[in-house]
Amino acid sequence: MIYIASKRKSAKTLAREFPNAIIVDVTSSSTSEYVKLSPFYPHGGIPVPNSEGITASCVEAVWQGLKVFETTDIDTSLFSNTTMRNIKRTVRKYGRPLGHRFGVKSDTLLGYVDARKAIYIPTFQWILEHKVIDLVKKLADIASRQNLVLLDYDTNEDIERVDKPLSHASIIKLYIESNFTFKKHIPTNLFDYE
Repeated sequence: MIYIASKRKSAKTLAREFPNAIIVDVTSSSTSEYVKLSPFYPHGGIPVPNSEGITASCVEAVWQGLKVFETTDIDTSLFSNTTMRNIKRTVRKYGRPLGHRFGVKSDTLLGYVDARKAIYIPTFQWILEHKVIDLVKKLADIASRQNLVLLDYDTNEDIERVDKPLSHASIIKLYIESNFTFKKHIPTNLFDYE
């Protein structure tokens, strides 16, 4: 089994809640090779959805760069950020978010759930398949033998839940549990934007 747990929990609490499990930190603060599973990790060359020929450094740069606020539009400068810092664009600075633009030159503005389905998840899937498939296979092997806990700062696994950020660890979990055939095992409307 694969579980998602909060990175903020103590090692003692995690050991009590998940006895005999392998615990893997997949956040940007991980000190292991699994840091490459963080949406902030700068793999480079990540295609920006619906933006032919445009790439970004990391998944989070795509997500934040295509976000549109009431006071500002998209920010493609984020696509080249390789620092794993200063990528988030906040309500405090830019005002209320209006949605995500479905591509750099698109006029289509997607709501939060649709943006997760058309931008965030496909972009994250791309790095799973093209940048870190070896790590995904290692995690799948561990999960086939014993319980595996993926640590993330966000633990929301529900794509439709908008009051909490979606856990990127939940996408890793779903991908592994779907036996690397993501498209066939998730809600059919997830890829309507392809």
